[in-house]
Amino acid sequence: MTEFDLIEVRLLRFPLGLWQQSQEHVDELLREFALIAQAEEEHASVPRRLLNLVAELTATYAGLSTPTEQVRDDAIARGDDEIDLVYRTPREAAGAVRHLGEMLDEADRYCRQGSHLLTLQTPPDQVAFRRWFLSEFLNQYEGAAPVPWPDAASPG
Repeated sequence: MTEFDLIEVRLLRFPLGLWQQSQEHVDELLREFALIAQAEEEHASVPRRLLNLVAELTATYAGLSTPTEQVRDDAIARGDDEIDLVYRTPREAAGAVRHLGEMLDEADRYCRQGSHLLTLQTPPDQVAFRRWFLSEFLNQYEGAAPVPWPDAASPG
């Protein structure tokens, strides 16, 4: 992959506290799904499919976001509330971004069923954040201007 294959995606007014809460929730969910997937025979289960997707995305796109993650982590360490982030990713990642969003929505439906889980479905503010985050990639891959987080979270 060359420098020219990458698209710049800008996440403006990225909410660091909400991101941390979302990340903690996803981490909890993935830990529980790993335990469930080990016990399940079915290869098409929601937990197994989400874990496989996360592993595939990590293997495919590992290292692309490392510089951005460092900027984000430095801002958290300083105690910042928000930051503008820039990701450089291949436009071809659009399918993976869509699939991840769909899979996380399916995981929320699975959590709502309540069987075998301690982790609850994603709270509404985190769902809104996740949808904004993923849609910014998809929209900017298509040439749209970035929409800052508070503007995206405000109804109308």
